[in-house]
Amino acid sequence: MPILIPENLPARRILESEGLSLMTEDVARRQDIRPLKIGMLNLMPDKVTTETQFARLIGATPLQVELVLIKVDSYEPRNTPSDYMLSFYKSWQKISDEKFDGFIVTGAPVEDREFERVAYWDELRRIFDWTQTNVHSTLHICWGAQAALHHFHSVPKHKLPKKAFGIFHHRSLNQTSPYLRGFSDRFSVPVSRRTEVRSSDLPASAGLEVLAESDETGLCLINDASRRSLYMFNHLEYDTFSLDREFRRDKDEGQQIELPKNYYPSDDPAKPPENCWRSHAHLLFGNWINEIYQTTPFDTAKIAM
Repeated sequence: MPILIPENLPARRILESEGLSLMTEDVARRQDIRPLKIGMLNLMPDKVTTETQFARLIGATPLQVELVLIKVDSYEPRNTPSDYMLSFYKSWQKISDEKFDGFIVTGAPVEDREFERVAYWDELRRIFDWTQTNVHSTLHICWGAQAALHHFHSVPKHKLPKKAFGIFHHRSLNQTSPYLRGFSDRFSVPVSRRTEVRSSDLPASAGLEVLAESDETGLCLINDASRRSLYMFNHLEYDTFSLDREFRRDKDEGQQIELPKNYYPSDDPAKPPENCWRSHAHLLFGNWINEIYQTTPFDTAKIAM
């Protein structure tokens, strides 16, 4: 089944050109099934790119999914026109009485600040708590994962000596986990962050299960079964040129930035990178959505009860 997203959303045209199956609201209403409702709190400045990356993976599953784009109320993005946000995004306050089968909290370019100094931190904490009563399963990404882990379990983040940046090998630690079904023992993941969460800081009594990690960049994926949450500290959703865009942006801004590791052929940024993580990105999101489908109540009123 295809994904349902707003008809005029720029990501729709991009995904249609890639051959992804999309549907209109009229077609969705005529189908005698209940679509999975996935909300996405998009905290990234480049809204279109982030929407496209996540919709591409969600829309590749065989289930009908409705993707709802959500914004915080306590912060106005500087890089996105207000009419765009009004057209395609819903205020969290206005949807806070709704139930969601799945929910995604993206990363955000605020990792150099303490959590409590982020402009929308208080509202984000309320959203994290709200997921416990209104969402069946939540997937937190990068800074969003660090923030949720800090909120729920008081786990700190630590500044890295230099940015973890590139494509790094990771190990699958539990082949029986439904979220790692079909994963290779070792797989590649894009990493782009200046902070980290450490295994030694995870509370032993919290029931947190590390599903994937890297010798070079540490923790990657944690399952928090009691909170019905996954914490992904890296970026399997990235497209082929995401790290290239970040590298060139940081370089143009005069930042001291090294070449992303294991990314450009022969470490030559003039050569186009090859995507070696796409299949596992589809596996993770497909597994997550399939697990939601298998376990979420048919009656949405019973979600998270």
